[in-house]
Amino acid sequence: MSEETLDATLLSLLACPQDKGPLHLAHTPAGDTVLYNPRLHRAYPVDNGIPVLLIDEARDVSDEDHTFFLTQN
Repeated sequence: MSEETLDATLLSLLACPQDKGPLHLAHTPAGDTVLYNPRLHRAYPVDNGIPVLLIDEARDVSDEDHTFFLTQN
């Protein structure tokens, strides 16, 4: 699993560029770190500890991954 983490203060300031709502720090089954928007079922990558909050870089999340991400919180 990836050891990447984000500072809690930074995480509280970040928002989804699409709906402007909060994001949740999560890890994929492969161990990658993502910022997850459960409202839109979209995951934004975190590249070397840097959140990539570009709508074009986000990926749609399956129902299975959605459940997996929600169980992490």
